Amino acid sequence: MLIQILVDNPNSWIIPYIKELINTIKSKFGYSAVLLHDHDQVITGEILCLLSCEKIFKALHLNKHNLVVHESDLPKGKGWSPVTWQVLEGKKEIPVTLFEASKKVDAGEIYFQKNIKLIGHELIDEIKDIQGAITNELIIKFLENYPGIKGTPQIGEETFYKKRTPSDSELDIEKSIKEQFDLLRVCDNERYPAFFVHNTRKYIIKIYNDHE
Repeated sequence: MLIQILVDNPNSWIIPYIKELINTIKSKFGYSAVLLHDHDQVITGEILCLLSCEKIFKALHLNKHNLVVHESDLPKGKGWSPVTWQVLEGKKEIPVTLFEASKKVDAGEIYFQKNIKLIGHELIDEIKDIQGAITNELIIKFLENYPGIKGTPQIGEETFYKKRTPSDSELDIEKSIKEQFDLLRVCDNERYPAFFVHNTRKYIIKIYNDHE
């Protein structure tokens, strides 16, 4: 069986975890597994994994299953950057949901969930490390139970997170570091670093762990 994995941004943070996933799929199940970066590369098959895709994949008819991982308790928290928004809400446990893609975004049947558990000091790279590991774990669990696996329809009122922009990384100079620590720790030092504006000038702040 061929497992296709689509990550449409070749520079995505999740690429190293996908390479680990592919190795596990091959060694544990003996299946073929390929990483794709272009929607047009997807062919007819059994299972397609849509991971950290920035564009909506529309050719769902090509594969029997189109698996998506989203970090919220669906149907709550659909949309963009759910981990970042929930950290900013002060949450210490963030559900990671494996579900079936459907024509309506983030609305398909749910297969499995597992929580990201945070203490409160983790920076974005550490959070993504947990997120990547759980993503792989959920897909492996699906394959272990395949084909006798059934999904559960989403129940409840849906909510949506908006897409984050660089302006969402702005610090308030009138507030303390402690008050804004959650914002600091979810900012990406390279792609969307924290910043503040003072006397019409913009200043960039980068944050790193200093521990053994």
